[in-house]
Amino acid sequence: MPATRTFLRRGFAAAAVPLLAVVLTACGYGSQAKDDSIAPAAKGKKTGDLDTVKIGYFPNLTHATALVGDQRGIIQKELGGTKVSASTFNAGPSEIEALNAGSIDIGFIGPSPAINGYVKSKGENLRIIGGSASGGVKLVVNPKKIGNVGDLKGKRIATPQLGNTQDVAFLNWIAEQGWKVDAQTGKGDVFVVRTENKVTPNAYLSGSVDGAWVPEPTASKLVSDGAKVLLDESDLWPDKKFVITNIIVSQTFLAEHPEVVEAVLRGTVKTNAWINANPEEAKEAANAKLQELTGKPLPPEVIDPAWKSIRFTDDPLAATLDAQADHAVRTGLLQQPDLAGIYDLKPLNKVLAAEGRPEVADAGLGVK
Repeated sequence: MPATRTFLRRGFAAAAVPLLAVVLTACGYGSQAKDDSIAPAAKGKKTGDLDTVKIGYFPNLTHATALVGDQRGIIQKELGGTKVSASTFNAGPSEIEALNAGSIDIGFIGPSPAINGYVKSKGENLRIIGGSASGGVKLVVNPKKIGNVGDLKGKRIATPQLGNTQDVAFLNWIAEQGWKVDAQTGKGDVFVVRTENKVTPNAYLSGSVDGAWVPEPTASKLVSDGAKVLLDESDLWPDKKFVITNIIVSQTFLAEHPEVVEAVLRGTVKTNAWINANPEEAKEAANAKLQELTGKPLPPEVIDPAWKSIRFTDDPLAATLDAQADHAVRTGLLQQPDLAGIYDLKPLNKVLAAEGRPEVADAGLGVK
């Protein structure tokens, strides 16, 4: 069995938590962990005799399963008399810390912090129990400076932060072009500039960066500021699918409250089905929840293209998470890991079977 994944480069282990902090934060939506609401419980019996289930997510479009499921009460309905207590986060590591501390039971989170959290705990803190979203990441550039891929040489391209999901993807893509970049410093044939998503639009407008490999809605915000899309990361993946948001659960909570976990998954499956059947209404619901959480909705010129680039799926796309981990290994940021047991898809597959839908796979990384 491969050794447990550890961070390879000097200083990376100590910095692992902050390095992955901006995995899914965009344009400054959200701040510190925040208790946003305890939704009124639907009438009925408590699920598993539990009073409250604590769910965490980001106020971000790639977490629209949670945004819409919360805003429309779809998840709450499946829990009967058990209340949904929602908290929002702007960084993956803080959500992992909340999960470890018992401040939340279930969370929506990106692949890098899920991997990092699993590895740092030696496989003892979380399980990935479902998928939520795919896609929503683009390379956008200043069209006055960059007309094609070859023009990227010598240019300054932003990623959210050293070692985060988009940073690893860009470093891997750079290597595939035959270019050399030092992963730690970002210096080389292309200059990788680690910049928080909320800062990137101003950095672009000032000319400090010539483009960015970023998630939505940052990518569409840059396009609204005059950038153009040079590459959609979805085009690099089989069937144009790769995981951007997972659903995770505390292993303790899963063991103690399997009925509640199953009910939440019924809610997310029904939410994703509603989103895919009603995309425009779902977009409005997600934006309404964003306005409630952050005080401002996304403008049409940002949310419309951003929404179209995200696919909502119950499949966690486990093979793509494994590939993303391999990309980090190839870029020199990680040692070869052992992710065996990171998935437990039995509850989700039970829910899918009840809906008459096929099972989803764990790419050999599930619990035995």
